[in-house]
Amino acid sequence: MRTKRLLSLAVLVTAATVGLAACSKGTTTVGAAPAAQTPATAQAATDTAFNLLSGTAKSNDAPANTGDLAMKNGGVADAQTEPVAEQWVQLTASSAGNLNPVVVNGARLTLYRFDKDKPNTKTSACNADGGCDQTWPPVTVADHGKIFFAGIKKSDIGFFKREDGRIQVTVKGWPAYRFAKDTQKGDTNGEGVGGTWFGLRPDGGKAMPNTDEVSVDNAAGTPSKPATSAILFDDKDFGDNGASQGIAGDKCIDLPRKGVASSLTAEGTLKLWSQPGCKGESVIVDGDTRDLSQIQATGKIVNFDNKAFSVKLGG
Repeated sequence: MRTKRLLSLAVLVTAATVGLAACSKGTTTVGAAPAAQTPATAQAATDTAFNLLSGTAKSNDAPANTGDLAMKNGGVADAQTEPVAEQWVQLTASSAGNLNPVVVNGARLTLYRFDKDKPNTKTSACNADGGCDQTWPPVTVADHGKIFFAGIKKSDIGFFKREDGRIQVTVKGWPAYRFAKDTQKGDTNGEGVGGTWFGLRPDGGKAMPNTDEVSVDNAAGTPSKPATSAILFDDKDFGDNGASQGIAGDKCIDLPRKGVASSLTAEGTLKLWSQPGCKGESVIVDGDTRDLSQIQATGKIVNFDNKAFSVKLGG
């Protein structure tokens, strides 16, 4: 009898362990406080966390009229829309006006940084005083909300708790904001305001006019292993106006819709081929790529826009 009870307990423990592993698979959670802390560390820590998901809100099937898409005309969320608007945030490397590259949100509104902020200090110099946070609404997300990202290093995305208790998103340590007078995709009315407000680059720098006419760098950096999944977008800059197609595996995969991809997100390297079955012309892509017509390869620029028929994943 004792042997049977011990065996049953072992089975239960094993099942629980497998269940926990299954629940956590595929989710990157940032911000969870460590289990063991000194009193000083525990006081400074927060239990806030959020999930980082590669791609855009649309490619991840976020519900309509939630997150950034719940905000009208780039304005400030009221008590009714704020909970819905903070369910998720999208950070996408794109272009707006003559700023290229610059980070935009899910509604493709330009995001900004403030020179009076100090990066990596987890504070904001733009609060309720003088209505600053009304003119420059901070990019905020709910506790355990989602952050979709494309063209930005995952390691460069962070957060902190503001004076009013809301959780503000940062890029390379810089707090991110919108401008209330930007109401349409491509607006950059906040650029240069007061000599202190500038578009936010994917690397946290200032997005200045004509500083990067053609961007061929891959924001994901140098990955340690080949990609095992990717999302290919019909439009450049991970555009949501067209469709997208996701693939995953560790072999050659023929694309469901061939010859329509203009940008892609991937955490690692992959090879694009111009014919089914990974045949024909090919090019290696390293991480998120905003424009497949501008791929830097072997010291030259390669145009693979609308040419991908198959993809080799997994090395």
